[in-house]
Amino acid sequence: MTSVARLAVPPDTARVLLSEAGALLEGHFLLSSGLHSPQYFQCAKLLERPPVAARIVEAMVPLCATLQPDTVLSPALGAILFGYELSRALGCRNIFAERPGGTFELRRGFALRPGERVLLAENVVTTGGSVEETARLARSLGAEVVGYAVIVDRSSGRFAPPEPVIAYASIEAETHDSAHCPQCAAGQPLTKPGSRSFAP
Repeated sequence: MTSVARLAVPPDTARVLLSEAGALLEGHFLLSSGLHSPQYFQCAKLLERPPVAARIVEAMVPLCATLQPDTVLSPALGAILFGYELSRALGCRNIFAERPGGTFELRRGFALRPGERVLLAENVVTTGGSVEETARLARSLGAEVVGYAVIVDRSSGRFAPPEPVIAYASIEAETHDSAHCPQCAAGQPLTKPGSRSFAP
């Protein structure tokens, strides 16, 4: 399958930036989805340098602006910086959702009003589980989800919500469940590089 996302830049341009920033890693990784992959996109490496983050956001803003969001909402923790930079460039409000008890909720005085137009921001989507859970939270509060902005869409079309998906990069990545993972079969140590903790 191929991505259904609208791309902000040509694929070669995106790959060059990811590689130059050291964000494209090779090894044996446990993804937040629970799947295993020989590649990992460490978007924190992109966002540690504000000029790089600014280049990504600058490329995405023209497409995101067409959705006319009132607010950018990000799932914590990884997407907070991206969501903030995107909302600043769009000139709209920025909030994030947290999982203190295992499910996403708004805290710290954040709220959404009925009819508020919300753009979901996420660093990387493979299955889209975290950002879709955040979208359900927004809808439950009466907000309107107008679209999704992601730095890297690695879902190969599996993440295909009815709303528009705008991505800086779309890179098909190899994934396996643990029972069929060649790196596991070869005894290669597993690395969990993200921030989300769960039992594999």
